[in-house]
Amino acid sequence: MPVVVVTDSAASLSAEHLDTLGVTVVPLHILVGDRAIREGLDPVDIDYATDVVTTSAASPGELRAAYEHAWHHSGGDGVVAVHLSRQLSATWEAGRQAIGDMDAADRVRLVDSQGAGLATGLPVLAAARRARGGAPLDIVYDTAVAAAARARAFILVNRTEQLRRGGRLSSAASFFGSELVTRPLLQIVSGRLELREKVRTRSKAYTKLVAAAVDSAGEDGAAVAVQHVGAQEAANTIASQLRDLIPGVGELIVAEFGPALAVHLGLGAVGVLVIPGGCA
Repeated sequence: MPVVVVTDSAASLSAEHLDTLGVTVVPLHILVGDRAIREGLDPVDIDYATDVVTTSAASPGELRAAYEHAWHHSGGDGVVAVHLSRQLSATWEAGRQAIGDMDAADRVRLVDSQGAGLATGLPVLAAARRARGGAPLDIVYDTAVAAAARARAFILVNRTEQLRRGGRLSSAASFFGSELVTRPLLQIVSGRLELREKVRTRSKAYTKLVAAAVDSAGEDGAAVAVQHVGAQEAANTIASQLRDLIPGVGELIVAEFGPALAVHLGLGAVGVLVIPGGCA
């Protein structure tokens, strides 16, 4: 049996990708008032403008159950678990604890994607494709680590209040000041969200977002993903521009951010991920 890849629901991968590649997904948790929702499993009905919403990581127990199931399914070949950045969520640390309690701990490898959304999802796809091709545990692990290291992610948001309140935005961004007349363009650096620049208008912000992605893609082909929160038209337009401007786009995915990320990013957020060289 091939190595099995495990991830969390923040990876934002489609059911088709998950089913085709045999990826196991552990849900993150969304707390809306007194309701607890497992992302990807339970119905989600959130008013991002008015509901009081928080999120929580997968627990060590949930992750251990998923890792053990994947381990048995692999027939002993091993498990590679790729999770969202440890700087943004406690899920990676919960995974470390889960592995420490397993008898097969030496055959389960844990990867910090240093990103979120499809910045986690595309390294998962890269690793799962190698696993499906019969690659051994070390190669599958190295593939995920390499794809995550090459990834460059940029996110345009309307406001950063929720990100700062939750501790998910670098303290270096504390000089934001008023956001009523600016659009903060963020980037992920070493797993943390940081300010890249502030832009006055939305149209200029989209231009800056596209330029950042194109500059990061290089000339030798790239995998590209565009994600959004309630901004489908903008995401489609940006995706079309990136396909035209980036040489050799081998893969381009357009998807919504899942609710566990959307509650922090807010309505209207648009993100772009680029992996130079692709993630095949």
